[in-house]
Amino acid sequence: MLLEEITKAHAAETRPTAYINARLIDPATGLDEQGGVLVADGKIADVGRHIHGEIGGDTALIDCGGAVLAPGLIDMMVFTGEPGAEHRGTLADASRAAAAGGVTTIICMPDTDPVIDDVALVDYLLRRARDTAEVNVHPLAAMTKALAGEEMTEIGLMQAAGAIAVTNGKLSLANARIMRNVLAYAHDFDMLVIHALEEPTLSSGGVMNSGEVSLRLGLKGIPAAAETIMLERDLRLVEMTGARYHAAEISCRASLEIIRRAKEKGLPVTCGVSINHLSLNENDIGPYRTFFKMRPPLRTEDDRQAMAEGLASGDIDVVVSAHDPQDADVKRHPFPEAADGAIGLETMLPVALRLYHNGDIPLASLLRPLTSNPAGILGLESGKLAIGAPADLVIFDPAVPWVVDAETLHSKSKNTPFDEARLEGRPLLTLVAGRIVYRYAEDRNS
Repeated sequence: MLLEEITKAHAAETRPTAYINARLIDPATGLDEQGGVLVADGKIADVGRHIHGEIGGDTALIDCGGAVLAPGLIDMMVFTGEPGAEHRGTLADASRAAAAGGVTTIICMPDTDPVIDDVALVDYLLRRARDTAEVNVHPLAAMTKALAGEEMTEIGLMQAAGAIAVTNGKLSLANARIMRNVLAYAHDFDMLVIHALEEPTLSSGGVMNSGEVSLRLGLKGIPAAAETIMLERDLRLVEMTGARYHAAEISCRASLEIIRRAKEKGLPVTCGVSINHLSLNENDIGPYRTFFKMRPPLRTEDDRQAMAEGLASGDIDVVVSAHDPQDADVKRHPFPEAADGAIGLETMLPVALRLYHNGDIPLASLLRPLTSNPAGILGLESGKLAIGAPADLVIFDPAVPWVVDAETLHSKSKNTPFDEARLEGRPLLTLVAGRIVYRYAEDRNS
């Protein structure tokens, strides 16, 4: 896409606009062809190869120069510091990072202070998002009070207030009886349950993957069994209750096999993987690099390859950024004491494109777990190039080279494991409801 066309787009966004000469990719329908998209009143008015420079009237034309035009990305795991820890990040700066990464919808985790565990806090988060965020924001509600795993929250009331699903955040719900009750109540409301996978007694005190590397570094490990034991338990409870269940992040080959068997049995189960576990492994920790300390921990290279294989086969449904801003003070500690987490909204698409460039997965298949799959799981109208759908779109060049500079990223916190990484591909233009929320030309000239 020509930079002057991107600049011209600002003047065009207040009237019907045709984005022409694009490679249209819509994973929801299998569309992959040259053409254009007509945007009017915040929605997709038309799409296809017949949208070109012959459109008349008051319609503005933006030539995409052969760049990819796809549905905007949907990120199902975003932590923010708001409310309670705005020094780490806010909805406003998270939304700017999302827009720069081609993400048009973020699903916010309830791990805040206070925890999003009642109706008033769900409403607060939605109002703050309306006032400050540039992209769509949907809150996840806590399934237990204060995420303590002891008292179930009012799932139905929080759903009515706007919570899109329930979760226990970063923490696994260890009490099987309470988890069964959560699943049963969620089933009654057709509410999705999203769960982290880490058996707490096996993972207690662990700071990285258990194995040869952890032994060499002298760090206490977290075995993959901590993940698989919790996953197996949850799936037995899903079988009992019939609830819709989403494994938030899987990270090892054994978990992928468990998910495959559950789907073959017809259970209403989906799963996600973070972009970190698709692109990094335990060896990247190197000399105790704390920006690579995550939960679940980075696993072996064999596990990373299994995640890529599961994505290509369709057994893994969703890719998430696991965006988790942490300030420098909590990362500048010895590895065992440093906080977990890394930012990822802005780098998720470019890092994912490594799999495409390496020949591991076709581009349309790579975009499916970033767009149409999360939209389908969450019941969103976006995630597709369809007439009448919201004009939440990303235009990106999959081949443009660039080097990540943490200091220029839009997140308030800069804890990225990809600092100085050489990547190919980045968004050129991001639209939410037809409104341009990011232009690469502005970043390039700033």
